[in-house]
Amino acid sequence: MRQNPSFAMTDVSELRRVIADNPWATLVGRDADGMTASHYAILLDPDRDDLTVVGHVGRPDDLVIGLGQPEQELLLIFQGPHGYISPGWYGDLPAVPTWNYIALHLSGVPEILDTEENLRVLEHLVDHFENRFPSPRGIWTAPNDEGFVRRLEAGTVGFRLTPTRVVAKRKLSQNKPDDVVENVILELSRDEAHPQPALVAEMRRAHDARMAAKAARR
Repeated sequence: MRQNPSFAMTDVSELRRVIADNPWATLVGRDADGMTASHYAILLDPDRDDLTVVGHVGRPDDLVIGLGQPEQELLLIFQGPHGYISPGWYGDLPAVPTWNYIALHLSGVPEILDTEENLRVLEHLVDHFENRFPSPRGIWTAPNDEGFVRRLEAGTVGFRLTPTRVVAKRKLSQNKPDDVVENVILELSRDEAHPQPALVAEMRRAHDARMAAKAARR
């Protein structure tokens, strides 16, 4: 992903927030036949405060993305809110259509988890998503029994990845004048045909941060 200093994301807390809010990731690796992409839910490692993530793939996806091969890197792509931006929203200025978005690329050599650690990651994954429901079901909840869960685990490969390369981009009209950004936010907010509340929230967050930085420099 080509980086632009105006759009670079470097704040680890913000990167963690985006990952936590958008856990459905694209995993890109390679085997003897070339590049392959798979798609899985990936979570921040609950025992770390950096960008280390944990997840799993189902067999044989581990083979087709080269998971566990010595020195074989894995690329994880997290995509935040995104949407079309009309040139008509820029006012009386020369402009072309564009797309606003947030994207994070984490690269590194993953660590393969043993059985017990993989079970803990699977349990964490289930709890993470089930806890939003009134009556959550954990991985060990009946009718699941230990034998069933362990057979399930045997069909997966768990991993932990601490990225050695991070490329993160938040392209949210930061290169436009303040009044133009405000108008884009307004137009997105009232676009009933293609509502983008999550993108509006991210644009407002980025714009408010930019305005606060400007005020601090005065």
